[in-house]
Amino acid sequence: MTALSPHPDRLFPANPIERDIARRLYSEVADAPIYSPHGHVDAAMLLANEPFPDPAALLITPDHYVTRFLHSLGVPFDELGLGRDGNPPVSGGRSVWRQLCTHWEAFLGTPVRYWFETELSEVFGLTEQPSAANADDLYDQLAETLGREEFRPRALFDRFRIAVLATTDDPADDLSAHLALRDDPTFTGRVLPTFRADRYMHPDELTWLAKLEQLGAASGIDCGSYDGLLAALCSRRAAFIAAGCTATDTGVIDAGSEPLDAADAERIHRSAIAGNLTGADAVAYRRNMLYRLAEMASEDGLVMQLHPGVIRNHHGPTFDAYGADTGHDLPDTGAYTRPLAPILRDFGTDPTFRLVLFTVDETTFSREIAPLAGFYPSVYAGAPWWFIDSPAGIARYRAAITDSAGFAKTSGFIDDTRAFCSIPARHDMSRRSDSSYLATLVATHQITEDDAVGVARRLVADVPIETFRLPR
Repeated sequence: MTALSPHPDRLFPANPIERDIARRLYSEVADAPIYSPHGHVDAAMLLANEPFPDPAALLITPDHYVTRFLHSLGVPFDELGLGRDGNPPVSGGRSVWRQLCTHWEAFLGTPVRYWFETELSEVFGLTEQPSAANADDLYDQLAETLGREEFRPRALFDRFRIAVLATTDDPADDLSAHLALRDDPTFTGRVLPTFRADRYMHPDELTWLAKLEQLGAASGIDCGSYDGLLAALCSRRAAFIAAGCTATDTGVIDAGSEPLDAADAERIHRSAIAGNLTGADAVAYRRNMLYRLAEMASEDGLVMQLHPGVIRNHHGPTFDAYGADTGHDLPDTGAYTRPLAPILRDFGTDPTFRLVLFTVDETTFSREIAPLAGFYPSVYAGAPWWFIDSPAGIARYRAAITDSAGFAKTSGFIDDTRAFCSIPARHDMSRRSDSSYLATLVATHQITEDDAVGVARRLVADVPIETFRLPR
């Protein structure tokens, strides 16, 4: 069997001078606490603190980075632990794990392979590369490990040195798990909700009316009117802030943000309820709602994260059978400077307003996001995400962003994960990649090594804390 032994110099430059500098820089941040300001881990998991059910349910099925790639190799979702049409999955954990092991070599060169090698070795102590031949043995070893007390969620939270973990939550969520964790004296970590109101911006979606009812029930405010919807969202934002929330998240197809007057917005709202919505009105309503969310952020100080340019649920049959977040959210071309002009005109220099821009179209890093962050006090350049949160993507991001925005106007690393145990591996990848980038600047005498040490430390602590207004 091939040994599983990640190289200590992985991701460092091949040039020995730069490699030595990168080693020193990395040593300054390797064990630093993790600030994770954007992710999708379920707070209820930490509250319950039950043993993880099986290796596949922990490491494969919830991670669409993994399932989408296996699906691309011809493995049906039915065989990856995903239930069809709301039914329980037909494949057990051992069978799902075998699929990963059988296709292990196909992940070579991908960030998923990097994360898995670090995770399996350093978190779970495996010493052999997965393969079809050893799949059952590795599964048994992992299953036995997950039964130990030190591998329950809270113990791993502490072991991973997570200082702050932000989740992603619907405005109608009662936040009971977050509140219980906050008030639990036996839990010393910080798990913060993040307010995500996407589903209320799209009156053309089939679930919109049901979401209005849920929001109305949660807020005690009738959402049958446009004014009622805005009031309900403001009310829930206040409840989120009381539960520790510091940020919102918004994913839309484009960053258009033209505001409507109240009467026109009310007309569209009532037309949607009556079933008479036009396509043009749906777009106008969504863009107006993006502006209104920015307006709310300028008033309550929640940091606004924006993820435009993603075509959600691209493959209709897969969405119909398995639902959202199954790996076929795909990139579209991005634009920020013109579409965000209304928001930045009105709030771009407001000290309360803060906007973190993410993209999956990396041509916008140097063309739009970095110049915007390099002028507007409110704008920050979000880290590479989804298709580009890889070592190569991070290097391209730093090269594209730094000229215009430096390091201070960036977000810190974003792991964006549902796969809890991959968090330290993903942050370690970022720390190594940034150490390599900084080492190149030092070796070419653009900055001193003392400066590079300071930047490396700030990128893992001060930058995410200050950008997302996190508690220290």
